[in-house]
Amino acid sequence: MAKAERNASPTRAEHGSPSARAEPTELTEPSAKPKPSKPASSVQPGPATPEPVAPRRTDPAPSRAVIDAVLPSVDGGRFAVKRVVGELLEVEAHCFTDGHDKLRVMLVWHAEGDVAVHEVEMKHRSNDEWFASFKAPTPGRYLYTVVAWVDHFLSWREDFVRRVEPEDIRVAALVGAALVSDAAERASSIDRKLLKAWAAALRKQASLPLDDVTELQALALDDTSAQLMAHYPDRRNASTHTPELPLVVDRERAAFSGWYELFPRSASPEPGRHGTFADVEARLPYVAELGFDVLYFPPIHPIGQLNRKGKDNALVAQPDDVGSPWAIGAAEGGHKEILSQLGTLQDFRRLVAAAAKQGLEIALDIAFQCAPDHPYVKDHPQWFRARPDGSIQYAENPPKKYQDIYPFDFETDDWAALWQELKSIFDHWIAQGVRIFRVDNPHTKAFAFWEWAIAEIKREQPDVLFLAEAFTRPKVMHRLAKLGFSQSYTYFTWRNTKLELSDYFIELSQGPGKDYYRPNAWPNTPDILNEHLHGGGRAIFASRLALAATLAPNYGIYGPAYELMENEPRSAGSEEYLHSEKYELRHWDLNNPDSLRGLVARLNRIRRDNEALHRLSGLQFVNTDNDQLLAYTKRSAKGDNTLLMVINLDPVNRQSGWVDLSSLTRDALGIDIALPYQMHDLLSGQRFMWQGPRGFVILDPQQGPGHVFRVQQHTHTERDFDPDR
Repeated sequence: MAKAERNASPTRAEHGSPSARAEPTELTEPSAKPKPSKPASSVQPGPATPEPVAPRRTDPAPSRAVIDAVLPSVDGGRFAVKRVVGELLEVEAHCFTDGHDKLRVMLVWHAEGDVAVHEVEMKHRSNDEWFASFKAPTPGRYLYTVVAWVDHFLSWREDFVRRVEPEDIRVAALVGAALVSDAAERASSIDRKLLKAWAAALRKQASLPLDDVTELQALALDDTSAQLMAHYPDRRNASTHTPELPLVVDRERAAFSGWYELFPRSASPEPGRHGTFADVEARLPYVAELGFDVLYFPPIHPIGQLNRKGKDNALVAQPDDVGSPWAIGAAEGGHKEILSQLGTLQDFRRLVAAAAKQGLEIALDIAFQCAPDHPYVKDHPQWFRARPDGSIQYAENPPKKYQDIYPFDFETDDWAALWQELKSIFDHWIAQGVRIFRVDNPHTKAFAFWEWAIAEIKREQPDVLFLAEAFTRPKVMHRLAKLGFSQSYTYFTWRNTKLELSDYFIELSQGPGKDYYRPNAWPNTPDILNEHLHGGGRAIFASRLALAATLAPNYGIYGPAYELMENEPRSAGSEEYLHSEKYELRHWDLNNPDSLRGLVARLNRIRRDNEALHRLSGLQFVNTDNDQLLAYTKRSAKGDNTLLMVINLDPVNRQSGWVDLSSLTRDALGIDIALPYQMHDLLSGQRFMWQGPRGFVILDPQQGPGHVFRVQQHTHTERDFDPDR
């Protein structure tokens, strides 16, 4: 929808459903009734800290192990951390005990609903911080926690090493023998015999009146026996961190994807003819050649006739105007039907299959709003808000009015039936083979609905992904990500200077959202022609493309408008396109020799071939002495792929300056900068030799957006100069 329309909804709808409805797991039947909520005045403060209770002789001793924190966690476990299949979840626990006893700490994880659990021994580093990691094998929902206990055997062993007096050593050996005997009672039959034998040997050796206790020391500190003891610890007084922390694991495309948006109705090769799914099928090789893996469509449903908008968002449509796809629904159907001019459901299913053969997934736009002639309006008027005159309230963002759109009322008394019906729209398209959805304006629908709907859908289909199209307040955008959206739009479109870009992407990659907010960067959308692109030429479009493609592992463009550099706004200061494709058919000359298609394809090939660009976590900005040069590195998790990007932010003038790598460690770069290293520009194919922390660059915006260097230690081999590398 247009930017103004994205914010268009009655004010009350912004607040979502009342607190009595904010328990999504309780919605099991459409007829479920909300629980009455207490008025604000009746809310009482929580109970005071209870007084300590005197211990009873029958109570078990409290655990001495303290688990002070488990990280990562999102809002204390209220929401899930996110990872993808094959990606490590690195867990940090802050654990300690009184005195000098030794702890053992375990990371415990399991798939939600599974009885069987997996345990990983956590390793102590410093300052009572313990670390371990695991990889979840399949998409789905998991739970993890930490268990810690005082390990008396480890404490005894460390104490035993420090003893020097023979009598002390003999007494300590007898204490150890008792610990081993206890462990034997917990052991399997074979290991029980081994442990009992070891305990007996300790007692026998300790009873010998010898001044030389070397043999006793060696027996007590036997590593093989100690490893056996580790399998049978005494965990009766263990502490367990509660609650268990949730983890949502998605497939790889949630973390790394390239999106290409097009309007199927404009896919016709003939000017003036309405495009069809068959036309889109013919265009699939073009999109695949560009290197994208997600092909995203605006709504493909029937478009309302009542109050239909005309070209350039005109209030009165002409007879041949096609209307806005976001004004969903007409006499022929609504969100589960297809606009007849595009084709049939069978045609759509064939397109989905054809796209898969080209390595593309079809993503659909889901916009929960209705045109005035949508069947829902007649069949379920209670799902919409009524005005004082009895008419239905259309969308507004005063002083603007959107008479062609009716928003749903998420505070309706029939909310449960509304929720179930909206979820069934997702279910319908999932059944047609769609696994990715871009959700329009989710911030103007009830948050509780999204938490319930996404959880229900992913419980049934864990490979389904959701992109939240919400350009709104930061906390609201983050809340949507916490509620379950797999990816989120960003403010990249409005971040243009060196400081703006570096500050924003440091926040995205290192801030608290790094464990749940997956940014998707778009330099343009059908709604947004940022003023930075107004009247701009090849240089600015190339620069913004290179930034989006290399800063964010998920990015997208609205095409063919982007590669053909559509740059004329409807009016000065407006972010709306002149002749916006949202309101009319457009014909695009894909063979225009000035197209950016070659650069798009090359950037996507670089993205695919370099794992450093597959994640946001390896991003680090580096200093330059020119504010028009933005430089940053990315390094793969395995450490075998490092890239340095240097982008010219000035679309007019040639810029030069020094790039300073001295702030990066050898681990961050993977090379020793004191020795010669090669900078292979993957955009131009050129190779440069650098040595030391600084390198000089000259960037002409008419030649390209900048450098995408692959950083390699120079080895003086012919392989370094292979032109195909």
